Amino acid sequence: MDHLSRMDRTERFYKIDHLIRERGVVPVKDFLRELEVSLATFKRDIEYMRSRHYAPIVWDRDQNGYRFEAPQKDAPQYELPGLWFNPREAQALLTMEHLLESLEPSLLGAHVQPLKARLSALLSTGERSVEEVRRRIRVIPFGARRHEPKHFQLVASAVLGRERLRLAYWNRSKDEVTEREVSPQRLVHYRNNWYLDAWCHLRNDIRSFALDGMRAVTVVAGKVKDVPDAELDAVLAAGYGIFSGAKVQWAQLRFTPERARYVSLEEWHPKQRAKWEKDGSYVLEVPYSSETELVMDILKMGNDVEVLGPPALRAAVAGRARATARIYD
Repeated sequence: MDHLSRMDRTERFYKIDHLIRERGVVPVKDFLRELEVSLATFKRDIEYMRSRHYAPIVWDRDQNGYRFEAPQKDAPQYELPGLWFNPREAQALLTMEHLLESLEPSLLGAHVQPLKARLSALLSTGERSVEEVRRRIRVIPFGARRHEPKHFQLVASAVLGRERLRLAYWNRSKDEVTEREVSPQRLVHYRNNWYLDAWCHLRNDIRSFALDGMRAVTVVAGKVKDVPDAELDAVLAAGYGIFSGAKVQWAQLRFTPERARYVSLEEWHPKQRAKWEKDGSYVLEVPYSSETELVMDILKMGNDVEVLGPPALRAAVAGRARATARIYD
């Protein structure tokens, strides 16, 4: 048995507990196989759980296995150690924490310092240190837009606490700031940026607000309007990207054989459709409501993609491509 597969004693206690709860009655041979220990070690573990943790584990002669019995009245409460992770689980959790901090440094903050300290302590007894995990796993955000950490915390709190918000929101296309009162519905992380899906009481409709566009955020009194997920998805998730809406069209894009090797592995939309052509090119169909973001993504592909339809989308891409080319004339 290699060093990665060994369990320490506390881990075995949790495994014994799990097996009995899952199966009801567990033969000794099953314990020995699952725990990979000797019979003597297993019996010592059982006795320790009984004497130190008051585990109501009994041997059932008729069923030829160990099981839990109903605890006797006034018996000490059976309880394994509190929040606990083995070194491998701690390593996985620390990795996730590292990834989450890379997405949003302010999200965790000081609130999880005790947990991080516990994970660090556990990892120090395992195969890899905290520093090793952080050094060997790196997340490099690309295209993430900066926003005030206090806005993220306040918005997240309002989403979970069901509180209304007043936003001073900057509209980039019009370069103007408007006051909005909204009922937050959910936070969305899309392409390295955060968005708030909300019911806008000014427009009396569903809207998505980029957190980096929020100039000021305050909690206000008032009943929060709850919007069903299906209704949110119908408006915000039906079409391509964050610039979606209720009216959906389908874009048809043909990629060259060279680019197809990459695009065929990508998901542009959960409902996309695709097919291969005989020459190796790849035709991708994606739904969209607003062409804004889709046009930008198509232009990134240069001459490796051709828009087959709809005509308006093809014209929009062609117009932007011609305008770009004139810069270099």
